[in-house]
Amino acid sequence: MTLLPSVPLGAPLPSPTASPDTAQRLALRRSAPAQALAEPGPSDADIDLILTLGARSPDHGKLTPWRFVVLGRQTRAAIAEKLATMAVEKALPAKSVAVLAKLTAAPVSILVISTARPASKPEWEQVLSAGAVCMNIEHAAGALGFASSWITDWYSYDVEAAALFGVTGDEKVAGFIHIGTPLEPLLERERPDIGALTTRLP
Repeated sequence: MTLLPSVPLGAPLPSPTASPDTAQRLALRRSAPAQALAEPGPSDADIDLILTLGARSPDHGKLTPWRFVVLGRQTRAAIAEKLATMAVEKALPAKSVAVLAKLTAAPVSILVISTARPASKPEWEQVLSAGAVCMNIEHAAGALGFASSWITDWYSYDVEAAALFGVTGDEKVAGFIHIGTPLEPLLERERPDIGALTTRLP
């Protein structure tokens, strides 16, 4: 699927136009249960497009403080076995092994790694940029007709476990974005009261 216009570097971009389809997609956006994502999943070309669109996120100073790891089923299955052993060795709760089903179920998973470093721009803004990338990846997957689930779980925060995914040094896991086709319809959930959360100033 080709969605990318060809715009030369430095050329003016088209002015924004109203898009009811985009507004409707955002209004109906819903995370899918990671363990209920099945085939069909995105093709290699779809994944390239999803990453390209995901990378069009706010990035103060153009630091690109994030990177991607695309995880297929074989790699995730092998890592999940090691994580299961690690969970037992660390005497973690039984749930720590059960949640690995969320890691292995989907056709493909994209790991977004925050590579924020002290720089001319605040490190916190770099971390926020990685979060924005995660959300845009979800929107891009939805635009291609897939459902997704952005999760972390315990292995994202355990240094030894995260190293199995290639997370190094001061890097941090921003999220695993699992992508596929939901096995059952997604159900609406309670949404926040925007009025109670919003202050309007003259």
